Amino acid sequence: MFDRAGRVRSERTAAVRPRAAGTGCGADNRRSAVRARRADAHGAPMTIERDLGAESAAESASHGRRRRRVRAAVAVLTLLGGLVLGIGGTLLVTSTPAPPGEDSIDVGFAQDMSIHHSQAVEMSAMALTNSADPAVRTLAYDVITTQQSQLGTMQGWLTLWNRSQLPTGEPMRWMRSPTGTSESMPGMDGHATMSPAPTPVGSPMPGMATTAELDALRRTTGPAFDTLYLQLLLRHHQGGLPMARHAAATASEAAVAALAQQITETQEAEAATMTQLLAARGATPLPMN
Repeated sequence: MFDRAGRVRSERTAAVRPRAAGTGCGADNRRSAVRARRADAHGAPMTIERDLGAESAAESASHGRRRRRVRAAVAVLTLLGGLVLGIGGTLLVTSTPAPPGEDSIDVGFAQDMSIHHSQAVEMSAMALTNSADPAVRTLAYDVITTQQSQLGTMQGWLTLWNRSQLPTGEPMRWMRSPTGTSESMPGMDGHATMSPAPTPVGSPMPGMATTAELDALRRTTGPAFDTLYLQLLLRHHQGGLPMARHAAATASEAAVAALAQQITETQEAEAATMTQLLAARGATPLPMN
């Protein structure tokens, strides 16, 4: 029995040992599998994090290089811009001509014609209010809109040139030659001549209405107003045309000469219209004062 029992125990032991060995291997395999899964579970994110970190570092380095290049480009452009502005400013300053002198034709024309235009606008404003004649009202409106704009232009020039808005000496002295003799100017019809003689300071220029004539115009009504307005404005234009023609031919500033030519053409046309309107009323122009 002992032997038998011993054999039985041996067999059982032999039978158990393979199972134990098998069981141990299985446990080891399971532990290895668990470790592998854990390694996969933790290793993959760590690998991804390492990859993302590397990419982020590369992008940061790329952005840094890009920012440095942009800053360098901006600095170069700023420097070049400063040089261009400096050179351009120097050219502008050195190429800007000096403004016309106080005794120049340009300044004298702007000063005297501004005064002349102001009175024409004043008389035409009265006509626009008091006249019932469509032709007279249309003429008055054209004079106001045209001469008010030209007046603003001339006053702007005087301000830009830092010159007085009003003449400081006798009117129209800029139309005389440097020797002091009067220059003969063509009249409205192109044949008569008009020599601007020295005029005392404060006296009206040729063609301008006197204070008494303006008061009479304010008191007049109806058709008589239309006739007096046309007479005064026609003489006013005839007195101003020699100034405009002279400035158009002799002004040193191109803009002044161009405006003077425009005034000449406009007032010649308006003078012809007023002559026709007076003739239709049986009235005659006033003599030059």
